[in-house]
Amino acid sequence: MFSRLREDIACILERDPAARSRFEVLTCYPGLHALVLHRRANWFWRRGWTWAGRFTSHLARFFTGIEIHPGATIGRRVFIDHGMGVVVGETAEIGDGCTIYQGVTLGGTSLTKGAKRHPTLGRNVIVGANSQVLGGFTVGDGARIGSNAVVVKPVPAGATAVGNPARVLVAETEAAREAAAARLGFSAYGVTQGDDPMSQAMKSLIDHAAGQEQQIMLLWQAIEKLSARARELPLDDCVPQEACTSERFDAERLNRLVK
Repeated sequence: MFSRLREDIACILERDPAARSRFEVLTCYPGLHALVLHRRANWFWRRGWTWAGRFTSHLARFFTGIEIHPGATIGRRVFIDHGMGVVVGETAEIGDGCTIYQGVTLGGTSLTKGAKRHPTLGRNVIVGANSQVLGGFTVGDGARIGSNAVVVKPVPAGATAVGNPARVLVAETEAAREAAAARLGFSAYGVTQGDDPMSQAMKSLIDHAAGQEQQIMLLWQAIEKLSARARELPLDDCVPQEACTSERFDAERLNRLVK
């Protein structure tokens, strides 16, 4: 028990820059208190003492504002940050290393008793504040759920789900947009990932600027190839002989090369 407690405190100190000491974490972090009480409630639940388990989880909810059903399965090094308003359903499963912020609901959409009604979070999943993950599906390892997202279908490992209803972002597209914004001197990290019209317009501008940059690069490459070919040709093949003595020779030759 004490080894798990030390492990929980260490993971909070690692992930929360506001945490200053082990004693502060032990005495002032409701997410830690909720997990400690949940382990006792789950111990009662698995042995058939359902009332004792529910009463223990009820006490945890009263003292911490975090409601975890005693039947839920929670792995190691889970961090519930702030935690007020978090609800975790009976058949929910939370993998090792997950981070859950305030207002999150791991809920169900079915009323069938005994069925898998609540989501399963893989390892190292991050669930943003006030997001809702509803249903008996799986969120893959390393996935991210954006704040205020409503997720009702599986999320692949390593993906990011945002919006209501949530959509899965293509990692390659987002990475390319971030790189393009960095080249343009724009803080893409400040662009929200939701359905806000302003953020969508900013994303379109970034994509348009990146496309123009690509087209300009292709044009320069074509000009460089033409210039290299022109330098390889004899002078007589570039312009007529009579133009060589003309004052307009340089201008005419340049126009031919560009065309």
